[in-house]
Amino acid sequence: MRILVVAESFLPHMNGVTNSVLRVVDHFAATGDELAIIAPQWPRAETSVRTACGRVVPVHRVPSAPLPGYSAVRIAATSAAALRRRIEEFRPDVVHLASPTILGGRAVVAAQKAGVPTVAVFQTDIPGYTARYGMPFLESASWRALRDVHNRATLTLAPSTRTRDELIEHDIERVDLWRRGVDTSLFSPSLHDPELRARYADPDEKLVVYMGRLAPEKQVADLEVIHDMPGVRLLIVGDGPDREALRRRMPRARFAGFRSGTDLAAHLASADLFIHPGELETFGQTIQEAMASGLPVIAPRRGGPVDLIAPSRTGWLYTPGMLDELREQAGDLLFDDSKRRAFGRAALESVHKRTWPVLAEQLRAYYLSAMERHRTPLGAH
Repeated sequence: MRILVVAESFLPHMNGVTNSVLRVVDHFAATGDELAIIAPQWPRAETSVRTACGRVVPVHRVPSAPLPGYSAVRIAATSAAALRRRIEEFRPDVVHLASPTILGGRAVVAAQKAGVPTVAVFQTDIPGYTARYGMPFLESASWRALRDVHNRATLTLAPSTRTRDELIEHDIERVDLWRRGVDTSLFSPSLHDPELRARYADPDEKLVVYMGRLAPEKQVADLEVIHDMPGVRLLIVGDGPDREALRRRMPRARFAGFRSGTDLAAHLASADLFIHPGELETFGQTIQEAMASGLPVIAPRRGGPVDLIAPSRTGWLYTPGMLDELREQAGDLLFDDSKRRAFGRAALESVHKRTWPVLAEQLRAYYLSAMERHRTPLGAH
């Protein structure tokens, strides 16, 4: 197949959208498909990416500017006409729209005009972010914009059942379910490192880890209820604009900064429990990575985590905003070693069939479905 990926966010900025695109591109490059990527321009951004199998995939950069006050987000400044020219040059069988908003919105119009089917992968809860960042008046406008983009697409893929239901409730059509894969060859309990653990926690302390961006929408400050628990040490892995404020708020916590690769995996495998307090997760990739590392997980009962965590088996789900409930659930696992280990084993087992090759081949089936829908005249279904 010839697959053109239009990524709203991409390298050098690493986030959930970028990671998913890289894993998908790695898989399809290895299976012999032809690929190209369109992504926003960044300072010193590369114009190609080398995949895990050694193939080089071109990255066509389009002009962009940083979002005022949040430079990690780039706003593309290209036209649908320019994107159509790119599409017609590459002649794709399908256009993959990764978390489409502005760039993806123009690309779906361009693909329509070029007669190419599109698969839009919903990944970022922008309406939820507007409320979290103190702009609830933009929530309905955000849904209108997303509805316009996704209803132009041949097919929309949601990462969780809760997100799929929410999209349908907001009148987004042709929605299917496509979860994310986890790299079980990287994230593994075998990377448990006693020396690394000893850098962060005393021998008689339990180590609770959070991994992710340190930004308001992740609600990392909610972990203050864990930070104050006797016999518990909180480890925060990641970076972002809230880092210094969180340091001041939780002085006993250990801050490991941004980590990647085997180093990141070892930080997870060396902890006892993973907690993700953010309520805006459409999926929860770091939850899967913690589970693959053999950790039980606690997260709010909202969005993606509801699909990933089996309460009383692989972790706990707490009522959003009920931090006393979170603290009680953490104590339940931290101070019962046999229960925590049993939950951890069940968590590991639960992700073994969610590898990226399996999920990428499911995505291929959705590409083929979009191509078939595109060939079938309207009203003939």
